[in-house]
Amino acid sequence: MKTPLLLMVFALCLNTLASYAQDAKSQAILDKLSKKVKSLQTFYVEFNASIKNSKTGQNESFSGKGWVKGNKYNASYGSSSIISNGARTWTILSKDKEIYETSVGGEDEVVNPKKLMTIWETGFKNAYVKSETLNGTVVDVINLTPKNAKTADYNKIVVYISRNNELKKAVMNTKDGTVMTYTVSKFTSNPSVNDTKFVLDKKNYPGYTVYKD
Repeated sequence: MKTPLLLMVFALCLNTLASYAQDAKSQAILDKLSKKVKSLQTFYVEFNASIKNSKTGQNESFSGKGWVKGNKYNASYGSSSIISNGARTWTILSKDKEIYETSVGGEDEVVNPKKLMTIWETGFKNAYVKSETLNGTVVDVINLTPKNAKTADYNKIVVYISRNNELKKAVMNTKDGTVMTYTVSKFTSNPSVNDTKFVLDKKNYPGYTVYKD
């Protein structure tokens, strides 16, 4: 009777060690990507996105792009745009011809491309899943789960990271059943970007109403 018990304990120990090894592997991959993103003076990204919710019938798709320079960014998501100079943020709603000017921080920071590229750094546990090929590129698949499930907006986030430390895809599952998929189609390191890109030029938005906090 002792032999099967010892084998079970041994197997359990092996599984536990394998789990730690995989977590260490995923953490190392994420750390490399974070280090790369933070080392860049500027970057430019293009992506395709979809938002689906079977409960509400929501099924949208759009493309987006963003420029980042330090803590400044200029990003477009479908028909909306957000510009930030690091102190003030302008959210531009083209359909409504409205602009909302606020102080940096809060919910608008969620759409900062730099934040999205390093979303795993705060509030998530990670676990290595597997290696696979995505659009001809070998990627490592990593699951992110919230450390505090009660207060988190997401049930799970799955990220796909290439072997040259680039985020290729992210699938975000929210508590309300919404699945948001972002696929990066282009990433350029350290392009030349003028600071005027990160300040709202009202001349470009005739007829828009501006609301300030």
